[in-house]
Amino acid sequence: MSMLHASQVDDRTRLTTTPSTGDIMRWVIIATLPGLATMTFFFGLGVVSNVVLATAFGLGLEALFLRLRQRNLRSLNDASALLTGVLLGASLPPASPWWLIGIGMVAAIVVAKQLYGGLGQNPFNPAMVGYALLLVSFPTYMTLWPAPQSLWPDTLGSQIMGSISLEQIDALSGATPLDAFKHKADGLTASQFWANPPLPPGTLRAWQWIAAAWTAGGALLLAKRLISWHIPVAMLGSMTAAAALIYVFNPENAASPWLHLFTGATLFGAFFIATDPVSAATSQRGKLIYGAGIGLLVIVIRTWGGYPDAVAFAVLLMNLCVPLLDIYTVPAAAEPRSADRARP
Repeated sequence: MSMLHASQVDDRTRLTTTPSTGDIMRWVIIATLPGLATMTFFFGLGVVSNVVLATAFGLGLEALFLRLRQRNLRSLNDASALLTGVLLGASLPPASPWWLIGIGMVAAIVVAKQLYGGLGQNPFNPAMVGYALLLVSFPTYMTLWPAPQSLWPDTLGSQIMGSISLEQIDALSGATPLDAFKHKADGLTASQFWANPPLPPGTLRAWQWIAAAWTAGGALLLAKRLISWHIPVAMLGSMTAAAALIYVFNPENAASPWLHLFTGATLFGAFFIATDPVSAATSQRGKLIYGAGIGLLVIVIRTWGGYPDAVAFAVLLMNLCVPLLDIYTVPAAAEPRSADRARP
């Protein structure tokens, strides 16, 4: 994610201090630590290997393309490539093979960022571009989330090196709560599903703790005023309202608002993905519409689409709407958006 002058896009007239881009990026990385630590506790060091490999690929690709574009390598100090690696690494199934992570980072850094002109010019969230490409291209690898396991599983090294077969990985994997509910057997009602959920022991509790940890990181970003409340509140509010409406009319087949909010990537997406100031709407009113649109799209895709999580696709679809939102919601006195993006 390209975190560029996060809190000051439409509040610039009220801001008294402006942290540097690098400072903002580093604070966002710090805010991911509770979520990453909790994921590691439940799913093992494969979470750490994802992040380490993704950040290494990100820094290497960023340096290569800065050199090819004859730009100063000191731009690496803005930590944007580092942050993109952290966010993509956190999004992937733990202990993903190195080549899968490399392909995702090429899509994120090269395609979604550098080919558009670098930091501040990207219309789409780079980490989500990488994630969506991998999900569409390698769906089997992207759905192999492990069951809660030890910190250092026996197959960690072979999974990272890609030397273990898909059948072996599948044998070690378990469905996420959203995936299991979406693909429950035909005719099985929600009450019957939850009476005996087909989930590995501890799975539901693990995802709830992870959701709480991402919320703690989001609270830090709000407290530091690195993000505003508009997008997370609008996204979570519209998700809750839409999920509740569907649930009221079809409680035996629809997922509850609680399941939508506290499992999967909902809270990670609300605080760390949707709030990217470069690819998100600019004004406060635009942010509310943008966040609400993401929340509604997540519920629509999860309920009637083919993907059980859907946060990445919802964010990318709303990225497409940002130019239109900015035209109709940015106050006339505000500076053009292109001026913000050009700031180093």
